[in-house]
Amino acid sequence: MFELNETQRKTLLRIARQSIAAVLDGGSPDWKAEGFDETLRQPAGAFVTLTRDGDLRGCIGSIRAVEPLYKAVASSAVSAAFRDPRFPPLAPGELEHLKLEISVMGPIERVTNIEEIVVGRDGLIISRRHYAGLLLPQVATEYGWDRQTFLEQTCRKAGLPPDAWLAQDCRIEKFSAFVFGE
Repeated sequence: MFELNETQRKTLLRIARQSIAAVLDGGSPDWKAEGFDETLRQPAGAFVTLTRDGDLRGCIGSIRAVEPLYKAVASSAVSAAFRDPRFPPLAPGELEHLKLEISVMGPIERVTNIEEIVVGRDGLIISRRHYAGLLLPQVATEYGWDRQTFLEQTCRKAGLPPDAWLAQDCRIEKFSAFVFGE
């Protein structure tokens, strides 16, 4: 699990915002590893969530650690702004009205007993056949869900019936995240 100090958090928020701004200006983010400390260069999964006036405006990320954290944040920010299929791509002038939140993924663990799931600490991944859905740890807290509702809503996010988590062939995984924002 990543622990980030205030300077590192501010740096990642700046990377996210400037990466989106670069694309809005017709360019692409181009971050070099030399400018970042060892922690920000470690591989990590990360999600970037965009909100406007408290409403979701985009959220995309990488579950697994496949690239350095600073790159995962940059690419997730651009994807959340321009590639989230639930929303139109960000328009010029819209970025200044958005708040950004970053969730740095912790390790993913298989759940064998739903009592292991702690609402507010754990995020969920539910998969069955070719369906999969993920909800970040803070989502259940924001909506005041209990464990069962969190499981049901993650199933819905996967495109499954709400009670699919009860099926033998359904895979439930949990993860923690280090969450911070503007």
